[in-house]
Amino acid sequence: MTPLLSVRDLSIGFGTAEAVVRDVNFDVMPGQTLALVGESGSGKTISCRAVLRILPRTAQIRTGTVTLNGGKAPLILSQLGERQMRDVRGDRISMIFQEPMRSLSPLHKIGNQVSEVLWLHRGASEKEAKRTVLAKFDRVGFPDPERAYNSYPFEMSGGMRQRAMIAMAMVSKPDLLIADEPTTALDVTTQAQVLGLIKELQQETGMALILVTHDLGVVANMAEQVVVMHKGRVMESGPAALILEKPAHPYTQQLFNAAPAIPDQETVGLPMPQEDLILEMKAVSKTYTMRSGRGWKADKLIHACRGVDLRLARGKTLAIVGESGSGKTTAARIALGAELPDPGGQVLFRATPDGEPITVHEMSRAQRTAFQRQAQMVFQDPYSSLSPRMRIQDAMTEPLEIHRIGTRAEQRDKAAEMLQRVGLNADMLKRYPHAFSGGQRQRLSVARAMMLDPSLIVCDEPTSALDVSVQEQILTLLEDLQDSLKLSYLFISHDLAVVARIADEVAVMRQGLVVEQAPPDTLFYNPQHPYTKALIAAQPEPDINRPIDLKLVAQGAGSPESWAEAFRFSDAMIPSLVEMEPGHKVRCHV
Repeated sequence: MTPLLSVRDLSIGFGTAEAVVRDVNFDVMPGQTLALVGESGSGKTISCRAVLRILPRTAQIRTGTVTLNGGKAPLILSQLGERQMRDVRGDRISMIFQEPMRSLSPLHKIGNQVSEVLWLHRGASEKEAKRTVLAKFDRVGFPDPERAYNSYPFEMSGGMRQRAMIAMAMVSKPDLLIADEPTTALDVTTQAQVLGLIKELQQETGMALILVTHDLGVVANMAEQVVVMHKGRVMESGPAALILEKPAHPYTQQLFNAAPAIPDQETVGLPMPQEDLILEMKAVSKTYTMRSGRGWKADKLIHACRGVDLRLARGKTLAIVGESGSGKTTAARIALGAELPDPGGQVLFRATPDGEPITVHEMSRAQRTAFQRQAQMVFQDPYSSLSPRMRIQDAMTEPLEIHRIGTRAEQRDKAAEMLQRVGLNADMLKRYPHAFSGGQRQRLSVARAMMLDPSLIVCDEPTSALDVSVQEQILTLLEDLQDSLKLSYLFISHDLAVVARIADEVAVMRQGLVVEQAPPDTLFYNPQHPYTKALIAAQPEPDINRPIDLKLVAQGAGSPESWAEAFRFSDAMIPSLVEMEPGHKVRCHV
């Protein structure tokens, strides 16, 4: 069979420097999925960009050919003129980018941006395009396609923006879809559904797929062929079953060893000790009002959090797990005092074991200053949280300047010490954020949060955008810091394998409610709530013989009104959180 896409001896370089991608070869067969696997900087993304000829200005294809078959005659993409390439991009070959906020125009509504593909390549009318786009929005999991169509990118969560990017790439039914980490920003249930959707479209249209990923579980569920890259070279390639079962190259084996996984042993965990609480949330709710934009329609109330009760013991880790929009980050922002809870809710913080608790949202100015030294946050996107105009030294010392701690020399010494503590060199202080890889930027974010010697750190998806080897390093770093400095973590995540490793207790949230709470050992081996079961079923495993059970995922991730009667809830009827066994709480009707 003739390959749909053939890449031969591809080498790419920047300016006059040595090539960063060297002698890369792979074929993509019609209707099949090829996974490009490797850590950040291995050359996966730039190889895919070379296929579409969307390289940075200073980069050039030095050697090799890229051939697209399947039309009237083969097209040598590496030699086509720019006008001809425009006809290929978005029509015969589409691409899903990793960072949707940078790929979507902030000035145009989502619906118009996705419809543009049909206007340009299909000549569709506005009405026809809207009908097709709304249908696609429904298939990629938008709860309200009409609302999504009329929204701007900044009005959506990261997961929702990624769904819009996926819909944009797939709406024209391309021959080849290049997906660059398409599910990195998605929770596991949405990831499972999106991967299932891509598979369905492949079967319907015969579409081929190049999947750029660091998740070996995704590879096992999606790919027929695998290419493993490291430092711009192909380390290993072949059938997915063979590579996943018996990886031959040491680098591939290293990737497998670094991948987090839910432990196999069946144990019952002990609940988190409650004597010395550093943070306590009591009956915390948060309601937002969304204006309808039309005079005859009433404003809509959005319940981000509803009656959240959480306790974090000093020196321990409490993980909050759930899908995009479940209220995880809102709960974390309320815990830090960045958002006010609705009347009746309360957040208590104890700076020392024998200290009096302070109410976070009723603090005086002096108390808030002291609290901000004690509680810090590590954000999901380290690039956005670090100013591109500030050198690392200035970004690191800024918290000390704000709180007037130490002389300039002492501040610099503290910054150098923190960089070394997180595994970076002190000579990096003069660099800007763009000079660092994703994993290094995340280490910088951790170091910056540590500058004030806090006792509580809120980690908002700190490893979601990282490849498995860097993720392993960041988790080890967080564990080492916790052990040496007795830190307490409120850990926000959608990755159960990460949570299984780092958490002492897990709270599962859905639509603003905690639906189940228990130690990880208990939760993973005796889940009671249908949504928790869906989260566990949706966790991809690097085993080709254990595919994701999409039926179980769809059942638990569906509408709460479709669940078994004991677990159903609606705005008018919400069951209580019931203790089923010591430390194991489930929201259900008793």
